[in-house]
Amino acid sequence: MTLELLKINNLKTYFSISSGTVRAVDDVSLTLDYGESLGLVGESGCGKTTTALSITQLLPAEGGIVAGDILLEGKNIVRLDDSEIKKVRWKEVSMIFQGAMNALNPVMKIGDQIAEAIILHEDLSYKDAIMRVEELFKLVELEPKRISNYPHEFSGGMKQRAMIAMALACNPKLVIGDEPTTALDVMVQAQILNLLDRLRKELNMGIILITHDLSILGETCDKIAVMYAGKIVETGYVEDIYNNNMHPYTYKLLSSFPNIHKERVMPDAIEGIPPDLINPPSGCRFHPRCPYAKDICGKEEPIMSLANEGHYYACHFGGVHNEK
Repeated sequence: MTLELLKINNLKTYFSISSGTVRAVDDVSLTLDYGESLGLVGESGCGKTTTALSITQLLPAEGGIVAGDILLEGKNIVRLDDSEIKKVRWKEVSMIFQGAMNALNPVMKIGDQIAEAIILHEDLSYKDAIMRVEELFKLVELEPKRISNYPHEFSGGMKQRAMIAMALACNPKLVIGDEPTTALDVMVQAQILNLLDRLRKELNMGIILITHDLSILGETCDKIAVMYAGKIVETGYVEDIYNNNMHPYTYKLLSSFPNIHKERVMPDAIEGIPPDLINPPSGCRFHPRCPYAKDICGKEEPIMSLANEGHYYACHFGGVHNEK
């Protein structure tokens, strides 16, 4: 029986800005087991990265968790103070930040940057930390001698591998990848995703992959959670999300990508724009853009319903798009 590595209960993370309160993450619940991978997918601005920053407690000053719990191995990290969360961050949960091209210090050797994180959290000598970095480079399929290189001497794919090595530096149980394949060509994307999948299985760690691209998750994730306007609208195993999705947004999101298995089928763009999260729509937040919306959709917020084991959706008319 697998144990829960991460359990998020009714998380609300809001931002206070001059024009109002942005409800970036609004009542989100998720679970992740050891050795399991979860894809968190949705359009830009839906709250994916804010969810990750809430887990790692790296929110900017104007943001904060206003309600909910984040249980990491049963420990509620929302209630930890700064000194306690520093002991959790990177040792128990780490993050591969978006944009490896800009995430590394351009005037510092890559090996020293990774060693710095190890020394900070593990209290090792510089010599021992560098030896750890060499082992990490082998793990992510980089030559150990390249630890003396500067970022400009690495290709985009190599920089991303270095960022993965940094995320693994203190042997965390959970790694969050925020758009880890952004700005990489498709061949390098596949290499990075395969690397993460291999490391997950070898190290039995949990992985959350954040992306707007559903097409990259099929081979690397066990489950997918679809996020829209600060809320999870559907979650389930990969096969259910791809082949038996119940929420119109999931269906439209999948339809917006080209399908190599269907000839001459044009991608179907989602009409409209995501809502303002300072003043989100009443009822279902997707209803202004949903081609299947009825009166109740704008009045009552749908609750999570069970489609089958492990597959949940929040829609008054779940599966309506599947009706012929």
